[in-house]
Amino acid sequence: MSEPFVELVVEEPAWEQALPDLEQIAETAVRLACDSTGIAPENYGVCILACDDARIAELHAEFRGRDVPTNVLSWPAFDLAAPQPGDRPRAPRTPGPDEPMPVITHLGDVAIAFQTVQREAQNASIPLKDHVIHLILHGSLHLLGFDHENDADAVIMEETEARLLAQAGIPDPYTRGDAATPHEH
Repeated sequence: MSEPFVELVVEEPAWEQALPDLEQIAETAVRLACDSTGIAPENYGVCILACDDARIAELHAEFRGRDVPTNVLSWPAFDLAAPQPGDRPRAPRTPGPDEPMPVITHLGDVAIAFQTVQREAQNASIPLKDHVIHLILHGSLHLLGFDHENDADAVIMEETEARLLAQAGIPDPYTRGDAATPHEH
């Protein structure tokens, strides 16, 4: 059996109590993101930090200059951003036919905060599991070059998220008007 492509680091014990299958949930979300770009998830790795609001506020301050909790943050290993607003992101480079494929190429890291995510799910009356899949998917899409810094890119990212969430049986959070839709990366 191959190594899991998601490394889950749980710092906040409330995650394990609320979602004992968090690792499977994370793998589902990352696999959806990888499948959307046509890359084989087993060739790539993502590290997910399941933390609390205090930890994500520290990370938010350190990397984005905002000393407040947020729901999800991501740190891509590669710049896969679309060349022009409204274009699809570039796919991660794969080795040529004469090059060996690395065992695992690390795509980047995603952090998700328990208290904020739980509060958002409750306020939007959506299952915590569905919201977590959405947020990890959102963060994983950032690792794959998707963004929402301008309207054209936001449309592509939101349409991609809605399509992928539908594949997982989760309603489109953007048409439902959830206050819990992600805004950070």
